[in-house]
Formats: sequence, C-alpha cells, structure tokens
Amino acid sequence: MEHERRSYGQYCGLAGALDVIGERWTLLIIRELLIGPCRYNELLANLPGIGTNLLAARLKYLAKDGLIEVVPPDQNSKIKRYRLTDEGEALREPVLGMARWGLGRLDAPEVEEAVRPRWAMLAVEAMIDERRAADLDESYEFDIDGEVFHVEARYGKVKVIPGPANQPVLTAQTDARTFVDIGAGRMDPLEATLTKRLVMEGDIEAILRCCRLLGLAPG
Repeated sequence: MEHERRSYGQYCGLAGALDVIGERWTLLIIRELLIGPCRYNELLANLPGIGTNLLAARLKYLAKDGLIEVVPPDQNSKIKRYRLTDEGEALREPVLGMARWGLGRLDAPEVEEAVRPRWAMLAVEAMIDERRAADLDESYEFDIDGEVFHVEARYGKVKVIPGPANQPVLTAQTDARTFVDIGAGRMDPLEATLTKRLVMEGDIEAILRCCRLLGLAPG
C-alpha cells in the first residue's frame, strides 16, 4: 500500500516547503540532480543506504510535485534520466546555503561514512563568495578522484562547470575526503599541499586568488 506523505498542517512558507522536501533522502536526491541529470542506477549508487523502493517512491512524489521530470531517451541511449524542472532548480540557492552551513559543522569522518567525488562540485559552488570575483577573469580546474570540473570567474560572475577548463591559471588535484576536510576548515590548503594530499599547479598569486574566492584565505 502506498503511504501518503505527512503534512505539518501549518500555514507557513517553511512548513509548506518541508511538506514537499522535508522527507528523509529527498534533499539528497535534489543534491544529485543539481549536479546534473542522472539515471536511476546512478542515483541509487550515489545515495548508499536509500533502498530502491524508497528511491522510486521519492522520485514519484518529486515528479508529482513538479520538481523533477524524465529526460526522454535519445537515439544514443534508451535509458531514461531524471532532471530538475525550473521549479526544482529554484532550490539551488537554498540547498547551497544549507551545504555551506553544514560544511562548518562537519567533524572528523567516520570510517563508514560515504563520500563521492561528484559532491565536490556542489561543495565548491557553496563555498564561492562572488564578492571576491569582481576583478577576476580566469578559471581554475579541479580533479577530485578523477572527477574533473572547473570554476570560471568573469568579473563578478562565477560558474562551476563540469569538465576541464580552457587554459586554467590553476589546477588542483586531490581525493574527495581531503577536499571535504579542506572545505570544512579541518585542514589548511597549505598543510594538504605539504603532506602531498593536495597537488596544485599555478603561480602563488593565482592560488591565493582561488583560495580567497572559496573562503579558504583571508579576503
């Protein structure tokens, strides 16, 4: 039997939002789709512990609420993918805000806690302070356990884009757990570099500009 979602029964914007996205796992599904469209099995792999029946139920509700939709299969692939609608995409800033707040509360990871390199993209987006990009016209490339993406800073506008950059002024390579440690403030980028957990290529000024943009160095 299909269970109806519970409502807080409160005439309040926050309660109304939680009626839709407050169920366990729902925001983490949103996180995955903010990074990009996903196949069902990709969602299942990147959400260890959810269970296939629960994932199917959450996707059904999110589609019913107009937050996600199915990408029609193309001639190259018959496997359907899920993506956010415009309504779902509107959750980007609230989710980034929560991710930014949550980074500061992370303790040392437990052995059993999962970490995925793809989550680094959203973490970087959450860390960016666009106020520090007013004079920047450059890009920085990151390789997190083989997951490559780059940050484009163009005179106050900053984007995080999948794939390699064109002539980046800085490249950084590390593993996913080290990256989270740095973002959470549990490890200084210099310490990570000296212990060879982080490898950066670029001149020192470019490194400092990137660190300032991500809130990892004084402004």
